[in-house]
Amino acid sequence: MKKISILIPCYNEEENIVPISQAVIETMERDLPEYAFELVFIDNDSTDNTRPLIRGLCGKDRRIKAIFNARNFGQFNSPYYGMLQVTGDCVVEMVADFQDPVDMIPKYVREWEKGYKIVIGIKTSSRENKVMYWLRSCYYKTIKKLSDVEQIEHFTGSGLYDREFIEVLRKLDDPTPFLRGIVAELGYKRKEIPYDQPKRRAGKTHNNFYRLYDAAMLSVTSYTKAGLRLATFFGFFCSLVSMCIALVYLIMKLIWWDRFPAGMAPMLIGMLFLGSVQIFFIGLLGEYIMSINQRVMKRPLVIEEERLNFDTEEDGK
Repeated sequence: MKKISILIPCYNEEENIVPISQAVIETMERDLPEYAFELVFIDNDSTDNTRPLIRGLCGKDRRIKAIFNARNFGQFNSPYYGMLQVTGDCVVEMVADFQDPVDMIPKYVREWEKGYKIVIGIKTSSRENKVMYWLRSCYYKTIKKLSDVEQIEHFTGSGLYDREFIEVLRKLDDPTPFLRGIVAELGYKRKEIPYDQPKRRAGKTHNNFYRLYDAAMLSVTSYTKAGLRLATFFGFFCSLVSMCIALVYLIMKLIWWDRFPAGMAPMLIGMLFLGSVQIFFIGLLGEYIMSINQRVMKRPLVIEEERLNFDTEEDGK
């Protein structure tokens, strides 16, 4: 009997843990009874009642497993690490807040049965803030145009991944993995299934400006050369313009020595403009260097504090 792993990363999801576990188990038993399954929670150091609730679920059902991180290792490392720990023939990754609909699981599995190694969900619409959805759309289109690798629009990482692809991820040994880019760059032929993203069932989103910026810069520094090329070309252009202006000023001063005041305003404006451009691109260069530094240090994806029910050989209750 084939085994399906359902991986749910979580952080402060006390209102959603029990309902999502019930929904997943009901869906698996009703729609996919021919498969064995495990439900794996990987908790990113929650500070609310999430962990006690997960412990209770694990105590009642041996098919429910848990990995507790020693601290919060970020929105990318934790689910990526969890995918490497599951034991199924495939893994379905989804969030705990029901924004990845549970009824997508049977759809993923049916396409997997047809031979697809990767089956992913693509948001065609969302019931989240319309302005935020529009900004995300602009971001995806921009990255898609800048990247050397064709990026996948409105793909959040939710989907089904075959064991063969998990082995590819394991061999990468990347301490700062960006799954969305990896799927686009290294993934097998994939099947995309559209869905309407619902609102969070309960609780507050943990995506703030810093998290969104972190995701954007990780994709930029990992899959585009546009930032460095832009710095080079724009720097060359500014240098050329500055040299031309300086030459014109020199000629005008030599011709009209007594009548042409050089003035401080043009010099001050030029200095401030070039200074701001330099600071911006030094910051952008710093993002690339920081990304390289994180990869060179080879730090572990996650440090575990505890894991539950991984010692069981049976998937029954």
